[in-house]
Amino acid sequence: MPSFDIAAWDVPTPVINLAITALAVLLALIVHKIGFQLQRRFVARTASTSDDVFVEEAFRPARWLAVAIGLALVRRFLDLSDTSDALWNQLAGLIVPGILGWLAIAMVRAVGRTVELSADISVADNLRARRRRTRSAILGRIVIFLIGFITICLMLLSIPSIRNVGVTLMASAGIAGLAVGAAAQPALKNLIAGIQMAFTEPIRIDDVVIVDGEWGRVEEIRLTYVVIAIWDERRLVVPVSKFLEESFQNWTRNTSKLLGSVFLWLDPATDIPRLRAKAEEVIAANPRWDGRAQGLQVTDSKPDAIEVRILATAKDAGTTFDLRCDIREALLAFIRDEMPEALPRTRALVEPISPRPER
Repeated sequence: MPSFDIAAWDVPTPVINLAITALAVLLALIVHKIGFQLQRRFVARTASTSDDVFVEEAFRPARWLAVAIGLALVRRFLDLSDTSDALWNQLAGLIVPGILGWLAIAMVRAVGRTVELSADISVADNLRARRRRTRSAILGRIVIFLIGFITICLMLLSIPSIRNVGVTLMASAGIAGLAVGAAAQPALKNLIAGIQMAFTEPIRIDDVVIVDGEWGRVEEIRLTYVVIAIWDERRLVVPVSKFLEESFQNWTRNTSKLLGSVFLWLDPATDIPRLRAKAEEVIAANPRWDGRAQGLQVTDSKPDAIEVRILATAKDAGTTFDLRCDIREALLAFIRDEMPEALPRTRALVEPISPRPER
């Protein structure tokens, strides 16, 4: 085994290589720590929080990238055998693309977090914020998928045997592509639909929708499916293609404001002006009403009852639902206590029976 004579000590070559490698790793970690401490101090002085997100996301992959760079710099000082040199190159071909892909994905996620911080969807008028979040989420997942795919390809291409096999399989790539495309048609269909949704925006994050008869909010948009948070805390998972091929209701497409309606079936003899005055009083006193519009109309009539519709506006779907319930409860209590004659009743004409003539 080759060795070096250091200060009259016979030190084996592997020990020297190990010491050089450990020193390179240690120096790389020190440089990484000092560099990020300086960056954190710099971004702490800025008013924006976006740069803090980028620094935190890049911390872990940058640490391993610094180690890889340090090892690459000391490679010339290592005395490796042919087998060890081949193994070193093979590991470098696998690890370096993986670290670079990890860093790229971290930067994409940092962009997504920055958009989330700048696009606040908790405010009342959040249409623009929801649009930015939705587009960022979908495009971010697409970019992460492409980065992961390219990273894996680069890692596999560093293996000579796999690279040679790939050249051999190029002749049958057409048939294999048709077979894979036929087998993966549903997945590809939803993937393409997800890309299309990022630009056409039929739905956005936090949109209020009705899908398959279920009312809920768009909680999450993935590349191939959408998660709808149902009002009773269930989750409805819907393929992305469904939103492009089938009809559905979107209550917040252009604005979150809605017009709510309450229907009552009352007696045809109901005093409508009196009931209208009470409805206006109830709506005006309710803090959930946004002041835009209200009204009461008779919208249908039948022989034994009339349909009365009360309209009122609110800032969003949840508030509109609560406002409708408040109006319905208040008017029913008023009718019960003050206008019982307005309750539907069945009328019948009873004629006296004439006595039969005596024989």
